Amino acid sequence: MATPTKNTVKLYPWHHFVLLPLAFLMAGYTILRYTKVAGDDDQTARLWFSVAALAVIGLGVLIMLRQHYALQLQDRICRLEVRQRYFEVSGQRFAALEKQLTLSQILSLRLAGDAELPALAQAAVTENLSPKDIQARITDFQFDTLRV
Repeated sequence: MATPTKNTVKLYPWHHFVLLPLAFLMAGYTILRYTKVAGDDDQTARLWFSVAALAVIGLGVLIMLRQHYALQLQDRICRLEVRQRYFEVSGQRFAALEKQLTLSQILSLRLAGDAELPALAQAAVTENLSPKDIQARITDFQFDTLRV
């Protein structure tokens, strides 16, 4: 019997070990430098304010990359949802069709009701329907109000 492997956390080295720590250091350093010259009306104070503002904005952008990771996970879950629903309503695996569809097409298919999903998925592949064309053919919309 094979021993289970440890499920390790996936870290993106450039983000987690290089850019994010450097951004924290830069933001902290520039804010500290600016607080020492704040209130002065000279080029040095303006320069440190500008650099501190850029450092804080850069840090914010890096932190917002977390949203990117969440959206990738959402896309993966949406693919799984369509696979499961397709199997439940048709009794066939979705894998053969999925290989021929784009993510946008799959995301459009998940808006279709159960009764029309199999035929619409087949049509999306055979007719190479765009996501807008897929949505135009849906009569029983299953709206998703939870997607970010």
